[in-house]
Amino acid sequence: MTSRSAAPQSDGPQDPRYCATCGGPLVDGDDSRFPVCQSCGRVSYLDPKLAGAAMVQIDNELLLVRRAIQPAYGRWSFPSGYVNRGEQVERAVEREVMEETGLEVRADWLVGLYSEPGKTVVLAVYSATVTGGELIAGDETLETATFPYDRLPELAFGGDAEIVKEWLVGRNGRALPQP
Repeated sequence: MTSRSAAPQSDGPQDPRYCATCGGPLVDGDDSRFPVCQSCGRVSYLDPKLAGAAMVQIDNELLLVRRAIQPAYGRWSFPSGYVNRGEQVERAVEREVMEETGLEVRADWLVGLYSEPGKTVVLAVYSATVTGGELIAGDETLETATFPYDRLPELAFGGDAEIVKEWLVGRNGRALPQP
């Protein structure tokens, strides 16, 4: 498992301004770096948001999506999205691939976890195998395409090229699962 600094898919949600318990305003905490409710004193821990992405091989090429949402609108990236509370990470990755590409996949192995100082998103990247479906462009996708590993378009986020390298090294060290 990798724990390198790489650009996550977005900066995530804004920090809260009001207490989740009583609705009072949050102020800077004196004894912690976390906001504290001015009314009830509850500390608001600013936990990271988890996102998942899939590295999907089709005919010895990498599947990418052209993003139809910000950040990086119109740029190429891996199928990805946020993990919902209570959702298993692998299922979230499979769901996001289906929503963005129309393909059913199975998340096979964890490529790595990626975070960056000052960013609120932690990205879990999985290698995934196509098990069904039909390749389409979903609602958050302008188009889908596959690319040879050595001729990828400019990728949306700074750490994406490193993720591709780590995935290629990892997949070369394992027997690829058969659909």
